[in-house]
Parts: sequence; C-alpha cells; structure tokens
Amino acid sequence: MKKQSSKTRRSFIKSLAAGTTLLYLSPLVGAAQTKQDELPALKSDNDKIILGMVVFDGFQLLDVFGPLEMFGSLRDKVQILLIGERPGLAKSSAGPSVIIDCTFEEVKTLDILMIPGGGGTRREVNNEPFLNDFKKLAERTPHVASICTGAALLAKTGLIDGLKATTNKRAFKWATSQSAKVTWVKEARWVEDGKFFTSSGISAGTDMALALIQKLYGRDTAIRIANGAEYEWNEDPHHDPFAKRNGLVD
Repeated sequence: MKKQSSKTRRSFIKSLAAGTTLLYLSPLVGAAQTKQDELPALKSDNDKIILGMVVFDGFQLLDVFGPLEMFGSLRDKVQILLIGERPGLAKSSAGPSVIIDCTFEEVKTLDILMIPGGGGTRREVNNEPFLNDFKKLAERTPHVASICTGAALLAKTGLIDGLKATTNKRAFKWATSQSAKVTWVKEARWVEDGKFFTSSGISAGTDMALALIQKLYGRDTAIRIANGAEYEWNEDPHHDPFAKRNGLVD
C-alpha cells in the first residue's frame, strides 16, 4: 500500500509539471512557457524525488540551507544533492565550505533545481560555461527555483524571458540589470510563473521552499515542517516589507 501511495504521489507531481493540475493561483502567477515534450521522465532511487541545489564559491549560506532544511524534513520522500561546476569544495560568502556531490555533467535527472544568490553571483553571471550547463539542466527539470540574486543567473540563461520574477530588494537594481526581458516584480516575497519560482532576498527562500512543498505535498505538510523547525512561515507571496524599505515602492 505504501509503495502504491508513493507511486500515486509521484504521478501527481508529474501532472503538476505538465501543467494539468493547478493547486496555487495568485496575481503573481503567469503562463508557463515550457515545452512539455522537453521534460524527462522522473526517476529516482526508492521513488524519491531529487532536489539539486547548485553551489559556487561565494554562495549565501541561508539561501542554500534555509530551503534545504525545509525539504530535508521530507527525507523519506526527497533526495538532496549539491551540484557544482567542478568537483571538490564550494566556499560560501561567510567562509564555511561544502562538498559538491556531483557536477552538472554527472547529473542525469532532477525533479527540482535550485540556485542561490550571494556575492559569487557577480562572478558567475559572466561565466558562460557555468550558465550554459545550468541552463541545460534547468530546461529539463520540472521545477526550477532561484533564491535571492540567484535570479540574476536564472535571468541570464534566457529561460524566464517574458515571465514574472523577483529577487533581493537591496540588490534589485544590479540583479534586474542582467535581463530587460524579464518582468521584474518589485514587491513580492516570491513569485511563481510556470515551472519557475523566484524569491526575494536570503530568508525569503525558506518561505518560497515551503510554498513549493505546499504545491507538491499539500498545505498540512508545509505547516507541519514549518512548525517542526519553529519557523513562522510567511505564507503570503505579496507580503514584502523590504520593497518599501529599499525604496522600490512608495
């Protein structure tokens, strides 16, 4: 019965990626631009979904570990990988390093792909091999999310041209300058458009991660995870006091 339930849930997640089921609507949601025939069949060990978090030198710690802490509470359902351009270590902007589990070339299939912000994004926006590898992986992944200035890297790939997105409010001018083809939302905690989620700065990634968990596994699961972490989840994607504090709105 448990195996059948797991397969049913996985089939449901596939239907979300294909756009046949819609659980969440808001004015920040736009039309998906993804070619569905480019999406792969979802496969993972023990029928878990696979979440890949991209890391690079200068990544922001909370951008990575806020969302991963939330998804880590679903360890029986989600497998987490740290992905990098090269094998070895990636050093965060705060100093501590992480071990990369696999490179872009070694990743076969993902269900969720996330990319963080941090000071290193200023370098990586000009790293063509990195951007090309990230783009190829994002194209074939059903759910793609950026945290903070990771939206600048996502925007540079061209995958969110014509879509709505947001980013860190203190770095809004720089991040949005990476693409004039994106419809940048000044006041939003996070934005969902098609298969793409983009969050505001740093801690907003945790709120966005819970929103994605809600979409995939239901609100009760998201609430349980937030409560377990003693985290007060901002469930409203429009609640963004930092847009005003940084002079982006009146």
